[in-house]
Amino acid sequence: MNDPQAQQSKLVTTRDGSHTVYSPQFDQHYHNPNGAIAESKHVFFEQSQLLGEIKNSNLVTILEVGFGTGLNLLLLMDYVLDLESNSTIDFFSIEGFPISPQTTENLNYDQHLNHPELANHLPAIFDDLSEGMNEFSLTSNITFHLFNGMFEDFDPDNLRADYIFHDAFSPDVNPELWTGQTFKRLVHFSHDNAILTTYCAASKAQGAMAWAGWKVAKTQGALGKREMIVASQSAEMLADFNRINEEHYARRYKEEDFD
Repeated sequence: MNDPQAQQSKLVTTRDGSHTVYSPQFDQHYHNPNGAIAESKHVFFEQSQLLGEIKNSNLVTILEVGFGTGLNLLLLMDYVLDLESNSTIDFFSIEGFPISPQTTENLNYDQHLNHPELANHLPAIFDDLSEGMNEFSLTSNITFHLFNGMFEDFDPDNLRADYIFHDAFSPDVNPELWTGQTFKRLVHFSHDNAILTTYCAASKAQGAMAWAGWKVAKTQGALGKREMIVASQSAEMLADFNRINEEHYARRYKEEDFD
């Protein structure tokens, strides 16, 4: 299921010097042009409290919606090595339109990692994909599960994530991954105290999450973005964040029939 427009996909250097990829299929970049690595670190690792879990060498299960260029996986492995963590980590990701192995070979992520050799994993991952679930043992304590297919077909046995990286293309171009039904399925795939983070702060996304049963909060966005979303089914997990009125947003979502 390689990107049918892979030959047209092009590398773009973001303002922090790290690469992203422009997708002609979605007419969007995979990351914030102001800084691919800076945004990913802020949204998925710093605001989620994940780094504390890794530092304490706890068991961690992560679910990512939108594998993209594989940047979040590389950053996770880099952090694990930096923190000398003994965490056992299961990392699940979903990607409907994988980029080509040739594109990954030209990404400059190795120049931005403390352990540049980790970037060597990406071409091998994209070069060896079958449809459905693929499993890779990347390090002694990280197992990576990549589902090559659409979100609606993703149904692993007994998955209960502790952290969810919602990293799909924006609601404007990829609306099916921002509906109430999508976030309801993510409830099914997660623990009650799981934390979901996303770069997006759109009102429709907040409403879809609230309608699906998530508690929703907003916090400082990355790289000039005013806000981003942090969500959990547990209000306690959001005690340090600015909560929205979930009942109001859920009602708006239902009345406007966004899903």
